[in-house]
Amino acid sequence: MANIASAKKRARQAVKNNERNVAQRSMIRTTIKKVVVAIDAGDKAAATAAYAAMVPVLDRYADRGQIHKNKVARHKSRLNAHIKALA
Repeated sequence: MANIASAKKRARQAVKNNERNVAQRSMIRTTIKKVVVAIDAGDKAAATAAYAAMVPVLDRYADRGQIHKNKVARHKSRLNAHIKALA
């Protein structure tokens, strides 16, 4: 355990930051999963709505550095291509 006051503070901050990062990462995955489920069901309207809800979430966390911008672009591109391919 840390003995210096600044090290104790950093340890407290690390715990809070880790909890926040885990929650945000979970939200990112959930939004992506909602789009994938709608695509698998073949529901273009639901997939489009889920995609529209997913894009700002991914962009927001890409700007904050939670997820890499290239990964966000890759997800958006692939999922949008899948949605367009639906009948």
